Amino acid sequence: MNRPQHGGNPTWAATVADCPPSLILDFSASISPLGPPPTALAAIKLHLHQLDRYPDPDYPELCDAIASHHHIDRDWVLPGNGAAELLTWAGWELSKLTTTLIPTPAFGDYWRSLQTFGTRIIARSMMMADGEIGDLDFALRHLPQEIPHSLGLIVNNPHNPTGQIYPQEMILAYLKEFELVVVDESFMDFLPPSEQQSLIPFIAQYPNLVILRSLTKFYSLPGLRLGYCIAHPDRLRLWKSWRDPWPVNTLAAAAAIAVLPDTEFQQQTWNWLVPTRQRLAAGLAQIAGLHPYPGAANFILVKSDRSAVDIQTALLQQHQILVRDCLSFPELGEGFFRVAVRTIAENDRLISALRSL
Repeated sequence: MNRPQHGGNPTWAATVADCPPSLILDFSASISPLGPPPTALAAIKLHLHQLDRYPDPDYPELCDAIASHHHIDRDWVLPGNGAAELLTWAGWELSKLTTTLIPTPAFGDYWRSLQTFGTRIIARSMMMADGEIGDLDFALRHLPQEIPHSLGLIVNNPHNPTGQIYPQEMILAYLKEFELVVVDESFMDFLPPSEQQSLIPFIAQYPNLVILRSLTKFYSLPGLRLGYCIAHPDRLRLWKSWRDPWPVNTLAAAAAIAVLPDTEFQQQTWNWLVPTRQRLAAGLAQIAGLHPYPGAANFILVKSDRSAVDIQTALLQQHQILVRDCLSFPELGEGFFRVAVRTIAENDRLISALRSL
């Protein structure tokens, strides 16, 4: 079985660990360990009887729920079969421009969506001369003069894989320089509202802005595949004309409608994440040869003096623990690995296993 390009593949890990997949403790996928919320499970059960009919292709109730959550009009919302599906249509539109820039390291699916449609891509490295990782401004400053003016930009905030959170002003500045800017905010929900740097409040001011969101990570629903896009209604009508008519299944739509107003679960997640992430980062920093990066999301990027692939293999074979290697981020390679923030007990098990190595 080939090494996976994404996290969350316990079947592959089990072949390395020589154990059943159910025994793998998975730190490779950045999914909240607190869910799915009871509200989601109850909604799924309540709507099982609707599986004998097609969902409404316009998803009015789901669009209303998302719009209400963000205090915008329904016409600015397009639900999708995960943020990955919507990224495909963003890639198609970016391919119509002369060039699209990607600050790297970057989520591998950006390359997939752009290369599918033959987009000309220019990678702009965030890596500094000393091997440390800069920010968005570091990657995009001093653009060469030969880069054409019909430019697209795709970036995520919080950044994957570093967990950096970029202030709104940093990304807003580039909306004047690029014809289309796609901002992936799949991990933004993990920040408390007072700390979020979402560009959704600015969406009406910038017709060249597209925002992608995921509901699967924060609410632990990756198996349902549910995300949404917020952009100008004209753009969303175009995207809708390109794709299949029923991208979101009935149970996924019902779960989303139930969880978006679930303020109790949201507050529980914010209360859990900050101190738990700090405790995990401190434990990692105390291990010789490991250097965790500060971040705002539910994962931690770790620079390692030892091959991260060797660490990953040893953790699997000796402890049935899977961490995310960074081979799919060429700028990082074997010098880095990434871990999700899980429960305190699970995090302590990881720290103990790493110490034993």
